[in-house]
Amino acid sequence: MKVTRNIFMWVSLLALWSCENVLDLKPLDKLDSETLFSDPEGVKLYLANLYYQTPIEDFTYFFNGFNINTGDPNNSGIAPAIQTDEAIGSEFAGLSPWGSGDFAWWDQGYKLIRDVNLLIEAVPTLNISDNEKKVLLGEGSFIRSFAYFALAKRYGGVPLITSPQEYGGDVEALKVPRSTEKETWDFILQEADVAIENLPESFAGGERRATKWAAYALKSRAALHAASLAKFWDKSPLSGTAVDQKLVGLDASEADRYYLACIEASEAIMDSKRFNLYQSSPASPQEAAENYRRLFEDPNKALEEVIFIKGYALPGTGTGHNYDIWYNPNQTSNGWPHPGRMNPTLELVDSYESYSNPGESSPIVTTLDGMVGDDNGFDRNKSYKRFSVENPYQLFEDKDARLWGTVILPGTTWKDKRIIIQGGYVLPDGSAKIETKESVTHNGMTYHTYGAPDWTQYSGFDTHAGNMTRTGFGFKKFLQLDDNVTPSWNQSTTDWIAFRYAEILLNHAEAVLESNYTADDARSKAEKSLNSIRRRAAHTVDIPLTLDNVLRERKIELAFENKRYWDLVRRREYHLLFNNATKHALVPLLDLRVEPAQYIFVRREVSRGTPLTFPPQYYYKPIPGIGSNGLVQNPQY
Repeated sequence: MKVTRNIFMWVSLLALWSCENVLDLKPLDKLDSETLFSDPEGVKLYLANLYYQTPIEDFTYFFNGFNINTGDPNNSGIAPAIQTDEAIGSEFAGLSPWGSGDFAWWDQGYKLIRDVNLLIEAVPTLNISDNEKKVLLGEGSFIRSFAYFALAKRYGGVPLITSPQEYGGDVEALKVPRSTEKETWDFILQEADVAIENLPESFAGGERRATKWAAYALKSRAALHAASLAKFWDKSPLSGTAVDQKLVGLDASEADRYYLACIEASEAIMDSKRFNLYQSSPASPQEAAENYRRLFEDPNKALEEVIFIKGYALPGTGTGHNYDIWYNPNQTSNGWPHPGRMNPTLELVDSYESYSNPGESSPIVTTLDGMVGDDNGFDRNKSYKRFSVENPYQLFEDKDARLWGTVILPGTTWKDKRIIIQGGYVLPDGSAKIETKESVTHNGMTYHTYGAPDWTQYSGFDTHAGNMTRTGFGFKKFLQLDDNVTPSWNQSTTDWIAFRYAEILLNHAEAVLESNYTADDARSKAEKSLNSIRRRAAHTVDIPLTLDNVLRERKIELAFENKRYWDLVRRREYHLLFNNATKHALVPLLDLRVEPAQYIFVRREVSRGTPLTFPPQYYYKPIPGIGSNGLVQNPQY
């Protein structure tokens, strides 16, 4: 099936034209349509610039902003996953503390809105066909909806500016007060509707531009976010002037209206029959794991599932991203000095189901008594499961295929190298050496705490340069398997999936359950969708449609796609999940008490971490510049 996949067309042009060059068209307060649209390249450049600014939380989105693809020493690859229960950074506690300005987006948001408003105002005057005007207006509304969605989920109600502002000497005339949070979310959905109405289902030439389906997907996601905020406000209520004026907060009575908008947008995509899950019927868990991995390695080969893609330029242009250099394990870094930055947590690994116990999270059991046990590390009096040096990963053999497609497990092979992740050893006398670099000779063999004598030969627990996992797990999702790492900035060109069909199915299921929606056989559809996602992961036993099942499935299916951060925000679960909480590791130890030596695993708190507590006021970010813009500040700032 050939369906146009959408996004950032002509990204390579942006390598040659800076954003400033594109917008240095005169006059500066009006879009000079004659100059800009004198040939097709003018349209392409301006649209490319708008798409480039669109706040897609992708490979270049880190705690200090969008489109971060430089060697910023203060950035260090801290993606949103590191500020959730999905992962921890190799060097930092990751959430100690949160910063009120992390992942903020204000000035850049209103710059994009200004640029879109200029386009929308100019479109009626352009010497192009009515259909071309309609499409441009649809694209403008799509990007404007996307921009206000990014603002609303950070700040609540914001100033709604829908036409270009002109400075006439009176600064006060340019100030626009905040709209209520309800008005802001309603505007986002209205703009998505305008985009749906005007955008085509596909482009005849295969251009990567926003289509009707991308707009439906945006509406599905935004409406679910708004509905959750309305339903769960009371889980963490705030107070103050912004609350009193309804600039933040939504009434619980609004929840079902937003859930319905999510359901309708999702079902429009589902009923279109244009999309399906990639490789939906694998023959085995092994095949399912590889299919899932390939989906993210090259989404252009999974066009039946992908709705909207952000593309990256050709190698060598310097306009790529840095996931491969930052997140490959130490042993496959190919000379790059700062790998191993993303460490999946034991909390995430515990969440995956096992095939022998479908419908439940399957925490890793390390002891023979079959109990998960405590997380206090090695206890010489416990009887641990033992695994051979050749395949310690047997501990995970019954786990959901998506774990194998997402995480590098100890002792597995990646890029033709056996990835050694070992945190120490147990000496014959029963004492343990854990996360300290030592060696011992026993029965004529020399053993090393980290599994090899030199730091270049292993990928775990050593503090050398912050290059090693400290959770016992490496990162795999999105990384290129067959291509060697290019040890230079911005050389990765994997495309980012901004919207895919599996998310839409999960949005729909959650909205149906949370609103108790029963019309049009919605619950049956949602249950079928839930189990179709699981069957793609090689599950053969269907599970019932429950909220716990849907939320668990969402957590593992969308892991590291920068959804978990906002799921915890919109459902008001951050402060509950992180209340003096710690993250955990699974540490492989070589047990020298047996001959031959074998691996055991111990659960423990991540080393060099601190207890973490999420401040509830961080559900909204502080609005910058209130001294000059006169806006009402968000609560508790």
